[in-house]
Amino acid sequence: MTSAAENQDQQHPQEGRDTEVVDRLLREEPNNYNLAELARLRIRYRGFPGARTFQQNLDAILQRWELTEEELFEQTRQLHAAGLVYRRGDSQGQDDWS
Repeated sequence: MTSAAENQDQQHPQEGRDTEVVDRLLREEPNNYNLAELARLRIRYRGFPGARTFQQNLDAILQRWELTEEELFEQTRQLHAAGLVYRRGDSQGQDDWS
């Protein structure tokens, strides 16, 4: 038997700031930076007990961009290996995986 506390959704401490990123990704097309941001957020919210609408929006972006999660991760692994994301001088500028 599970307790009510185990079933209660939580709010991720970065959700407010991440919502701005998701809203932007919902409007934009995939590019190196946007792919990396989507992958970063998929990893951050994987298995998180809450943020259900947020996670649905991440799913919607994948569908809109016609990618599976594995395809997204493969592309972003290649981008990171080549150093093509989060370089100094990027207007977005930071790598925030936590």
